[in-house]
Amino acid sequence: MCADDMRAAAALAVPFLIRIAADTRHPHRAGALAEVSSPARARHFGVASRDELLLHRGDTQHSGLSHGYDDYGVEVTGYPAGWSVSAARAAITADTALLQTLLHDPDSAIRINAAYALGTATDHEHAVRAAFRTRLAAEPDPIVRAALVLATAEATRSHPHPPTIAWIRERWEDRTQAPEVRLAAAIGWLCLTDDPAPDDLRATIDDLATEERAHAMEALPWMAIAGGSRETRLRRCVRKMLHPEQPDPADCDDPWCPHH
Repeated sequence: MCADDMRAAAALAVPFLIRIAADTRHPHRAGALAEVSSPARARHFGVASRDELLLHRGDTQHSGLSHGYDDYGVEVTGYPAGWSVSAARAAITADTALLQTLLHDPDSAIRINAAYALGTATDHEHAVRAAFRTRLAAEPDPIVRAALVLATAEATRSHPHPPTIAWIRERWEDRTQAPEVRLAAAIGWLCLTDDPAPDDLRATIDDLATEERAHAMEALPWMAIAGGSRETRLRRCVRKMLHPEQPDPADCDDPWCPHH
């Protein structure tokens, strides 16, 4: 809740939340980890387009008053929210080693949210993405594997790396991969390129994005920000990315509509 309007306060909590999550005896470690990256991301409901889903808006690392206000808006304090976003990402980056250990946690929800948090870290040296790929090789859960692919795509959106973009494309083209992984890779690739969606990608999504699988992928926190009430979040992402000209279903983004 604080991350919506008072990011500066929330950013200060990030190192403590990470340590709560790392404490295997703490009863609220999963909840703490789920909130670690909240102040490090834009808080926009219904973001599901190629341009916005994995976007880290602007370079806030060296923001100052002379640079004006950024796309993150303004906190209740009157300061640009991007300053606090930058601080939260810096805190996550400082604790990447601790968060990387959680990629191997016995709890799949912990592994997913560790990947989600690490996706916001500064990763110029590709060390975080290397950790994702190392875990991917050993990860048995297809939903967690999908999370690792989306986290890799998000990190690459912030720090472009053509070989990683090609690797992500190979994931959705590879029929030996789990369907959830191929769908996550397809979404990630669409967010990383401006190229028109090729016919084989569209066919892959049409074939794999079943209603049952779409509901299973609701466990991915990237899907939570996509919004929607009359369609699954995966289907909303697919529609926004492949058919941006189509209007939203009636009441799709209205939080007060009777379908919520």
